[in-house]
Amino acid sequence: MARATTRGLVLALILGLVAGSASAEQEHERSGATHPQARAPEPHPGPTGYQRPAEPQGWNARPAAVDRGALQHNFQAARSYKIGPYHRPAGWVQRRWAFGQILPRAYWATPYIVADYWLFGLEVPPAGYEWVRVGADAMLVNTLNGEILQAEYGVFG
Repeated sequence: MARATTRGLVLALILGLVAGSASAEQEHERSGATHPQARAPEPHPGPTGYQRPAEPQGWNARPAAVDRGALQHNFQAARSYKIGPYHRPAGWVQRRWAFGQILPRAYWATPYIVADYWLFGLEVPPAGYEWVRVGADAMLVNTLNGEILQAEYGVFG
């Protein structure tokens, strides 16, 4: 007897849910609304593609002489840029570098050079120097010996 009652209750519950669902669907159709997946897709022009910003005038006119007095500083960047994850060289640990220190060659290899330095508010590097990304920081490095001439902390926030 208890089994029959339980079956009857379950059957009544299922029928109630089905009927409620059908009535809600009919009400939805009467209101004129359609399911988001049932609508025809809207035309979208899509992106026009990445347009690389033009280099500023004199972007590659590197000074021949190095004004060490003007460059030998550790600065906090005025602005931070989000450009993607940084993957430090294999086998090296994170550390904060400063001007005057020698940055290991692995840190100023080709993948770490910041070629579009003007996009990040960095100065034109003198001849023989390059900007490199070291974590969230940018370092102006001598390409002969790895000496850091200037550090900009937090450029790549």
